[in-house]
Amino acid sequence: MTAGRERAALAVLFVGVLLAALDIAIVGPALPAIQVTFAVSPRWLPAVFSVYVLFYLVGTPLLAKRSDRYGRRRVFLESLAVFAAGSLLVAAAWSFPVLLLGRSIQSFGAGGLLPVAAAVIAETVPLERRGRTLGLIGAVFGVAFLLGPLLGGLLLGSSWRWLFVINVPVAFVLMGAAMRVLPRSASRVSGPFDALGSAVLAVVLAAIVVGIGQIDTNAPGASLQSLGVWPCLVLIALGAPLLWTVEKRAADPVLPPALLRSPQLRVVGVIAIAVGAAEAGMVFLPAMAVLNFGIDEKSASLTMLPLVLTLAVGAPLAGWLLDHIGARRVVQLGLSLTVAGLLLFGLLPLDWPNFYLSGALVGFGMSALLGAPLRYIALHEAGEERRGAGQGLLTLCVSVGQLVGAAIIGGVVGSASHALQGYRHSLLAVAVACALALVLSAALRGRVTREPGAQVNA
Repeated sequence: MTAGRERAALAVLFVGVLLAALDIAIVGPALPAIQVTFAVSPRWLPAVFSVYVLFYLVGTPLLAKRSDRYGRRRVFLESLAVFAAGSLLVAAAWSFPVLLLGRSIQSFGAGGLLPVAAAVIAETVPLERRGRTLGLIGAVFGVAFLLGPLLGGLLLGSSWRWLFVINVPVAFVLMGAAMRVLPRSASRVSGPFDALGSAVLAVVLAAIVVGIGQIDTNAPGASLQSLGVWPCLVLIALGAPLLWTVEKRAADPVLPPALLRSPQLRVVGVIAIAVGAAEAGMVFLPAMAVLNFGIDEKSASLTMLPLVLTLAVGAPLAGWLLDHIGARRVVQLGLSLTVAGLLLFGLLPLDWPNFYLSGALVGFGMSALLGAPLRYIALHEAGEERRGAGQGLLTLCVSVGQLVGAAIIGGVVGSASHALQGYRHSLLAVAVACALALVLSAALRGRVTREPGAQVNA
């Protein structure tokens, strides 16, 4: 691939990832208008987010595996088409259930964009530049969370429906560009598609999302016995071993057991869960600011700026460091900064300088974890035939960490005598989880100097 074609392909991939990331951040300002349009009670309004999380989780491993079978370009195009169709349905929604259906279709398509982009980068970008290129993906998410609320506010001047209509022409332009510049990778996989494994995986993931989402953090013991939670726990307990059995027997498993047998990928998975929990903790920063500084909710959202800016700036830097000092050191640096920032949130007096310093430390730390290094290791360990599946597994681990982290934080805050202290104590608990991940990171390999299958340096 020529240098010009490579740059064009990367631009298409990054805009695709940006489109999916923006759709998470841009919808926040629209929620009040959506509530008025459909006369939705506040109890049901969070479903606009939760249904997106659920189907994103389901779509990620299925579309990532599909890209291993049928090629990256084909699945990237399919993902964009599904995303555009969901966006159009949301924009045209005549009822709240239809809007949720559109959001579910949207998020299923979005689930294929990031894993496919990472796999294409692994197949087209030389090893010595791969880290910094993957690092740009982390920067894309930082930019999305900066631009999302701003674009949302501008488009809301006409109607909240324009937030979703705008996705359709952008997706079609991207599809046309992808047809011209993305490589047509041939399938290296044979055998029937793992339909049974896909179905079982979808049920288990749905049980995780719904079960955790139904836990009442003010009365966790009682909620575990409710009809909204305990059937989900039973499904998880029965479904997980069934999934393992099905995947061991499948000719081409959607979640290959070989990935879970890799010691490096197991360590990466545990680190990803801890990182997801830390990411969930950062969602509650505006709530902490409201309680601590007495500001309104609109102003409180601005307190996320130091974290988001450092995430956007730090992700390319982490990618550059990855190419020079190796994944293990970058992961350890990122975990160390994240632990330091979380500890400062929990222990220092919460004045403005300390609040912003803590957020910046966590932002720099997360930029070294969410962008390039973990994906870099997963790409290398999964090998050529399972790159998509490896990226899907990593995304799953981060998402599970987000869900579990949010549930734990909610439980700690719900049981605390004062909500602010509850938030601070919960961030200390997340810091402990990240510190344990830091200890485990010693088992990661050092700098990779050759492509998968070659000898690596320790």
